Amino acid sequence: MSKYCVVVADGARARLFSLDEAGVDIGEGGPDLVELSDLTNSEVEAAGQAIYSDVKSGRNVGPAGGGAHGYDDHRDQHIEESERRFAKQIAAAATDAVVRQKPGCLVVSADPHMMGHLREAMSLSVGGIQVKEVVKDLTKLAPQELHEYLAEDHMLPARQTPV
Repeated sequence: MSKYCVVVADGARARLFSLDEAGVDIGEGGPDLVELSDLTNSEVEAAGQAIYSDVKSGRNVGPAGGGAHGYDDHRDQHIEESERRFAKQIAAAATDAVVRQKPGCLVVSADPHMMGHLREAMSLSVGGIQVKEVVKDLTKLAPQELHEYLAEDHMLPARQTPV
């Protein structure tokens, strides 16, 4: 059991952590962030060619040298919907972690756009615990760097060095 669960996410990747305080009691230092799961949004990870027949969007030249015309293949809506579905997947994984870990606090970090999707997806799923938000993409940080950043921001307790 951990007092804290941490979710860091962007449109393509999400990582879930718990704060393991086991080493603190026996003088090994800590607490340490332990990664519980790493999720990827396969739709975003796929190359443009794999999803769209033409990798360019915007304007095209008409047949037989005719005038240029614009077209819209709705890529923005497709990406938006993909991120919305991924946010629901992240919310389900976070809910599962909360049920298993029984933390008192859930720290969620995401870029501003994804944070909006996560707020919507998590609004009903993680009731009863304190939720702290950091509106910044921290998905690329190593666990120790992430812990240091969140501790400096007063979201997690600082790591103690062994005596």
